[in-house]
Amino acid sequence: MKRRGFIKKATAATAGAFSAPYILPSGRLFAATGTRVVDHVVFCLFAGGVRNLESVHKADGNLMPNTLLGNESISSDIAAGVTPLGQVGGQRLQEMGTLYKEFRFAQGPTGHFSGHSSVMTGVYNLADINIRQRPATPTIFEYYRKHTNPTANATNAWWVSNALGPYPALNYSSHPDYGALYGANYIQPASIISQAGYDSLGNPKTFTQNQHDLVGEMRGFFDNNFSSQTLAGDAGITNAISDNPAVQQFLLDSFQEAVAGQYTNPWGLGGMSGDMFNVFFAEKVIERFQPELLVVNMQDVDVCHTNFTSYANNLMRADYAMAHLWQTIQNTPGMANNTIMIALPEHGRNAQPNTVVDPYGRYALDHTNDEMSREIFCLVAGPSGKVVQNQLISQVQGESIDVVPTIAKILGFYDEISGMLTGQPLNAAVV
Repeated sequence: MKRRGFIKKATAATAGAFSAPYILPSGRLFAATGTRVVDHVVFCLFAGGVRNLESVHKADGNLMPNTLLGNESISSDIAAGVTPLGQVGGQRLQEMGTLYKEFRFAQGPTGHFSGHSSVMTGVYNLADINIRQRPATPTIFEYYRKHTNPTANATNAWWVSNALGPYPALNYSSHPDYGALYGANYIQPASIISQAGYDSLGNPKTFTQNQHDLVGEMRGFFDNNFSSQTLAGDAGITNAISDNPAVQQFLLDSFQEAVAGQYTNPWGLGGMSGDMFNVFFAEKVIERFQPELLVVNMQDVDVCHTNFTSYANNLMRADYAMAHLWQTIQNTPGMANNTIMIALPEHGRNAQPNTVVDPYGRYALDHTNDEMSREIFCLVAGPSGKVVQNQLISQVQGESIDVVPTIAKILGFYDEISGMLTGQPLNAAVV
């Protein structure tokens, strides 16, 4: 690719890979009246459509050995083609919190954006969603930033997602009392990595010295972007000048490290899935900014529409990534023993397969509003004395819309927003 063409393409793609911080209007905002449980929440959307049958019910053995208790090996029916990754740390995540085994995505279409929107706004979307529009009700980021006192800076709120089109819309809503001023920093790791020289994740290009010089030109792009008050192409978002250098340097460091090949195999596993890269970048955000609220999604299990065996493998990769994320939290000063992690799928998958058969003779699965596609789990993990440890709730209890009020209670602003929500905090999990 010619030099000018590369720069033009890189600039456009990188502009879509993140949103800069936002400055709040002057004056006092609503004060949080509640007492915090901890100072940090990491919300992990174990997304893409995960059936309880393959996860917490362990019908094929334990495909989530870092999360779930039990030493069952993978069943002989599914062992062929499925590669275990081993464990991260000594304990299972289930031991460090409360596992709601029978959670529910109770209403609305069982689609990915619908599921994400419902769980991140705390309100079910009962009609078909226009994925080109922002949600009408505020997201958890907006609630957190508007109702935290002292005012929450944007570097305290991050949304890390895969590169699928609609997800950037979930960092803030179109609600007239909230909106862009209260949104989160947004980043798409796959976009940054691809512009840093990857044909696809895990497949780095070889750079010449001339191409390495492009890092300097990317620095110029970032300088120009962060020197202005308004982010071009996203009217209404205003940069916080005081935060520009830190966020700018973070993005530049990420780009330079990718060019230098540091992202080829950072966990030493021989390769990284898209989900692992999302979590890897979430970890970089944690290490650099210690955010009070971070949401990261994992989407690779959505391959189940055509390949059940790859679904099983990606379920194990997502499990490994989530445990790796937890270890990073525990190794980060300020967040260790002061963070609650919540994890759940956005929806499940159908009980009956479709007609697609993978190379191992296993039928694929869709998610089309049957009862099993509404069955999910929810894990709330955290420090002893803050979260009930090693608790298993086996009865049907809890819904997707309960996550936002739970985060609000943990961070101390539930009373300010409870009237806008229909869900309830997951009180059984929190001490």
